[in-house]
Amino acid sequence: MWWVGSWRPAVAWATALLVFSSLVTAVTVAWSEERVHAATASAPETTVPGRAPGIIAARDASAPVITNEIDLELDRHGVLAGEEAIRFEGEAPETFTRALTSTMIYDTDHDRRFEIDGVSAVDADGATLDIETEEVDGALLVRIPTEGTRGVRLSYKVRGAVGEVVQGVQLEWRAVGAYSHTVRTTDVTVTAPMPPEALSCLAGEPRSSMYCTASDMGGEAVVAHFLQTDMDPSDRLDIVVNYPPGTAEGEPLLDRRWSLASAFEVTPATASVFGLLLVVLVGGLVALIRLRGRDERALRREAAQGDHAPLEPGEHGRLRFHAPDDVHPGQIGTLIDERVDIADLTASVLDLAVRGYIRLEELPHEHFTSVDWRLVRLGGPPGDTLLASERLLLDAFFGEERSVRLSELASPRYSRNLPERIDRVREELYQDMVRLRWFSRSPSRVRSVWTTAGMATTAVGVVLTGLLAAFTGAAFTGLAVIIAGAAITAGAQYMPAKTRLGSSVYAHTMGFRDYLLSPRAQEAPPGQRVELYSRCLPYAVIFDDVERWADILASAAISDLTPEELTGDGLAWYTGPREWRIEDFADSITTFVVTLSGVITNTRRARLLNQLQRSR
Repeated sequence: MWWVGSWRPAVAWATALLVFSSLVTAVTVAWSEERVHAATASAPETTVPGRAPGIIAARDASAPVITNEIDLELDRHGVLAGEEAIRFEGEAPETFTRALTSTMIYDTDHDRRFEIDGVSAVDADGATLDIETEEVDGALLVRIPTEGTRGVRLSYKVRGAVGEVVQGVQLEWRAVGAYSHTVRTTDVTVTAPMPPEALSCLAGEPRSSMYCTASDMGGEAVVAHFLQTDMDPSDRLDIVVNYPPGTAEGEPLLDRRWSLASAFEVTPATASVFGLLLVVLVGGLVALIRLRGRDERALRREAAQGDHAPLEPGEHGRLRFHAPDDVHPGQIGTLIDERVDIADLTASVLDLAVRGYIRLEELPHEHFTSVDWRLVRLGGPPGDTLLASERLLLDAFFGEERSVRLSELASPRYSRNLPERIDRVREELYQDMVRLRWFSRSPSRVRSVWTTAGMATTAVGVVLTGLLAAFTGAAFTGLAVIIAGAAITAGAQYMPAKTRLGSSVYAHTMGFRDYLLSPRAQEAPPGQRVELYSRCLPYAVIFDDVERWADILASAAISDLTPEELTGDGLAWYTGPREWRIEDFADSITTFVVTLSGVITNTRRARLLNQLQRSR
């Protein structure tokens, strides 16, 4: 039952499962979204309108009449040069603001970016005006000081307005993004190295699909001409002009719009970084486990040193039980799986009983009640000593009492401190591993340190992935850190490492296990078998062979003990009720082990509940 006794493996696997499911979901979403953009020259359309910048001013009856003539010239390199003649009939406003669009929605995944530079303005006399520019909501706001002027001339250059389509070249540009004042007429003329073949326009509110006031190809179809009247401050004018192939060079400047798919997009670059990080981090963890988490090797032949009867000569020619390396059952369980689990504590209680520190009294079976036992604390045999963990275990069960019912131990009303006392027993067993030099550091603390490091790495990976998703399209690479953190959390259980001495004792223990599981273990001399087999029984709990060993012990008692001894229960450390017989011993002790395991398990649940109550 190695999984009982620590919540960290459960957290480790849960973390790994969560990361795996998140990775699958992210990759699925990234590949499932469609990427579409179709441009057609036969029926040119404007880009989906974007948001209008907040520069709207209220209409004033005394406001001047404003007109704007926009001359756009496209060169062969795809650069669009703009010249605007803004005129005022009446008193000019203090400031006139013009919005030049710098970003527009392109398709479901991208925004189209326009590079605007060379912005300048002069008044009607040719004097340079001190303009101010500001980027707001995808528009470059140009604030022109116009007080006292009859008109101004605004100049700028735009890159990114040209793109190739099936039938040629397409110019797509928001000729007017917004004005700060109502403009009576906006007249746009577009010239290019070659005559236009088709054109289109939209005007009005940002999401309007209304055609502009007028559009044509000018005299002899050498220019594209657009007209829009009475433009309110929030109105816009989008134009599209198609030209023959070779008219101009250029492609749309596209920026990937943020989405879950774009943030986790798998590209050759992100896949390479992801793979490199995964190899370095997880490969480093594997190397670390092999270097630091690997037991120091003991010689194979050392296992044979434990594969023999655990007996040595005693007083008066009798044999005495002596386990390899004098290892106690609870220590063996901790050494094997590097954890203090329920079976280790149960075997320790049974070992204390067969050694004479506890007498187990099976109580009479009453109607409609479960089997119960009374545990009686004894002084133990002369000359025998207790381990510190065994002394703590006795105190945890009995406290100041001389006897206690097993059913009372299962009740929180009997001892509210039992869970904490059991925890001290566990910690003492871990410290035994260090004191005996079987481990250089406590296995529990080593796992705790690495589990904490794994969870911290996972948390860092989650934060890093979130930041990468918010500001870049390389969030997929951050998943490598999350996976590495989950791997560290899961691999923490493999980090405790036995010393060479610990590996040697472990080898002896495995040899001892092989002996107990073999028929040779039943070759003890008659007359001593009950005593010796009783000492083997707690070790059988560790090796999950308790039922067979209970039958062996009961058979030895029937063969070796007199009828009077059998009538008196036969076993000094285990007694049954009046109707109980030694033939029932196997069922009784198996039930006792299962019941005691349940009691210890309940103490752990009670400890968790107490912690939750204290945290509220």
